[in-house]
Amino acid sequence: MGLTKSHNKQTQALALKNIIKKDSNLRDDNNNNSYPTDVPKGHFVVYVGETRSRYIVPISWLHHKGFQSLLRQAEEEFGFNHGMGLTIPCHEEDFQSLFSVMG
Repeated sequence: MGLTKSHNKQTQALALKNIIKKDSNLRDDNNNNSYPTDVPKGHFVVYVGETRSRYIVPISWLHHKGFQSLLRQAEEEFGFNHGMGLTIPCHEEDFQSLFSVMG
């Protein structure tokens, strides 16, 4: 059981690292204007709720237990390779509450 938890955390960490690396590669490509310029270094974009509201969050949130819980829910519902950006499956009000505590 402990091996499974460790393996799941490693898999999740690798998937997130790939998402962030992909975002960084897009930003470094001067010929690619598809990456939003309003995302500061050290941050990434998540989409929240039914309306997929866009939030810019610091990478440091990846270590926060509350955010990790949301990431596990996202992985269970969508997986990390669905092409829709990192989507958090929770009500926007709940995310805003977490955002205000962590931010």
